[in-house]
Amino acid sequence: MEVSDTLSGAAERPVSLQGRALRRVVVSCALGNALEWYDFFLYGTAAALVFGQVFFPKGTEPLVAALGVFAGFAVGFLARPFGGILFSHIGDRYGRRVALIWTLALMGGATFLMGLLPSYGQIGVLAPALLVALRVVQGLAAGGEWGGSVLMITESAPAGKVGYFSAYGQAGLSLGFLLSAAAVWLVRQLPDAAFLEWGWRLPFLASVVIFGLGTYIRRTVPETQAFRELAAQGRQSKAPVLQVLREHPRAVLKAMGLRVAENGSSYVFVAFSLTYAKFAGVPAGLVLGAMIVSFVVQLPVIVWMGRLSDRIGTRPVYLFGAVTMVAFAYPFFHLIGTGNPALMMLAFFLTNTISYAAMVATQPTLFSSFFGTSTRYSGLALGHEIAAIFSGGLSPLIATSLLAVWHSYWPIVIYLAVLGLITTLTALTIEPRKSA
Repeated sequence: MEVSDTLSGAAERPVSLQGRALRRVVVSCALGNALEWYDFFLYGTAAALVFGQVFFPKGTEPLVAALGVFAGFAVGFLARPFGGILFSHIGDRYGRRVALIWTLALMGGATFLMGLLPSYGQIGVLAPALLVALRVVQGLAAGGEWGGSVLMITESAPAGKVGYFSAYGQAGLSLGFLLSAAAVWLVRQLPDAAFLEWGWRLPFLASVVIFGLGTYIRRTVPETQAFRELAAQGRQSKAPVLQVLREHPRAVLKAMGLRVAENGSSYVFVAFSLTYAKFAGVPAGLVLGAMIVSFVVQLPVIVWMGRLSDRIGTRPVYLFGAVTMVAFAYPFFHLIGTGNPALMMLAFFLTNTISYAAMVATQPTLFSSFFGTSTRYSGLALGHEIAAIFSGGLSPLIATSLLAVWHSYWPIVIYLAVLGLITTLTALTIEPRKSA
């Protein structure tokens, strides 16, 4: 049976929220996403700039240290499907809101503790071991976050505007990227010695404030009407993950195929680009600055892409993102290597602001259409997070390895082209329809 790109179970959709109530849900989810993903993305940004010097022995080759740090980065992604299974079970059984409060608590606590970790010079190999352990906790939290926040909006938005409103939630992810990059850029203005000794810790310690604010925001959001009706009828699945794997395996595979280009390319263009800048002799501060500008512009573009998907359908918008991601891979590295600030901004604009925005804006509507209410959280979590292992989790490590062996960005361009081809072929199997 062909999966259609309209919200599954449209006939079972309850009366949607309107006006102030809907705005509160959208704003709460967007801000909650921003706060949650600020923590998760902060690791990737700091990993490229400072972790190799803090958590590895002095004298370690920069590329070798980067490989070790990005291996820890990948471990966080390995934990994400397990977090997705755990929190999607909670979300499908006991409510989306309950699961989201717990994911935020875990993420905030783990990130705060990262800021307190001693260096390799102080406690030896225990330092990177503790860093990896906390990264696992981050991965568990991140694995349960996205599906729940997506459902809070898609199950509340009115028919015909699901893409538009859910895009605001996705813009929250980009706001988290922006906040983490901006925080690191600010502390990077400190003298090098101060930055390495204590400055890099400040954005991590700020998570204690983020946790308090995020918890308050999450507690103000009501449970979705779709889940309340499901619970009132006693129709919650007892084992939603198993039910999804038994009844919707193709849908999970489709979500995975759609995810790899978006997730894999974004971590190459954001996290790995700082490592590549060092290799190319380009100051990291210039790259961070260009990245931050692209995130600012990206926010309204994501919302516009979501609105466009309501008008022409999610498939053409998603296909546009996947195809242009492949087309822009070579220009990205070439432009970054010039060291010209304007050209580096263009590089991030092409990849971050156009290609990534097109794919990420349409994911909530597209992925939610694959599953019914009783297993939707679990289905989204499985497809979204399993794909993250093989795409975003490994892409900085793979890109760094290719650079270390070939001393050229061409193998990385080919790697990104493979990811784009997988996503493009998957998108072509989806029946083109507009969102519900």
